[in-house]
Amino acid sequence: MTDQYPGYDVLAKRRTPSWNEQTRQAINGRLAIPREPRFLSPDLFAVLDAACRRIIPQPTERPPVPLAAYIDAKLFNKQSDGYRLAQMPDQGDTYRRGLAGLDEAARSQHGLGFTAIAPEAQDEVLRQAHAGKLTGGAWQGMPSKTFFEHRLLNDTVTAYYGHPTAWSEIGFGGPASPRGYVRMALNRRDPWEAAEAKPGEEARARRENDHV
Repeated sequence: MTDQYPGYDVLAKRRTPSWNEQTRQAINGRLAIPREPRFLSPDLFAVLDAACRRIIPQPTERPPVPLAAYIDAKLFNKQSDGYRLAQMPDQGDTYRRGLAGLDEAARSQHGLGFTAIAPEAQDEVLRQAHAGKLTGGAWQGMPSKTFFEHRLLNDTVTAYYGHPTAWSEIGFGGPASPRGYVRMALNRRDPWEAAEAKPGEEARARRENDHV
């Protein structure tokens, strides 16, 4: 992955005017999410973790964003979208059925559970779910396409870009409380926002980001 914002770490803003105590507490809570499952069974949590790794492959040179843990925490804390699609059960049952359905498909097609098959085979099972081709058994009538699009894919991406590691990668300054953002026009940035590296200007961007 190209380092577009060399030297930039959004967590360096912890004790700057960019963040107040409420913001610090909120971010600290995200960083302290338990890594072990509290809602899903260990087996289903492992399937979720494997699926998240295929949806958003992460660099090996840094600790990964704990995507499965974030989703499990959302289920454990009953954090919902405030609505439910008519063809879907409640959020917890949706994940239980969907993850069991992915594992069931892997066993049917490859004789092994989802976590044990090759990454390319995992991708194929996920593509089948996305296409709505996984039916019966654990799905209990729930559309695999809806599960993939509206729950698994959406929650995985949301979890990733809600984490400070992803913010640093995209040059995001984090919550705008209390400082706020002023220069909202295209191609303009406030002095405390990260500087994007142009080809051949990585050293300059690193120097600027060291002082954000």
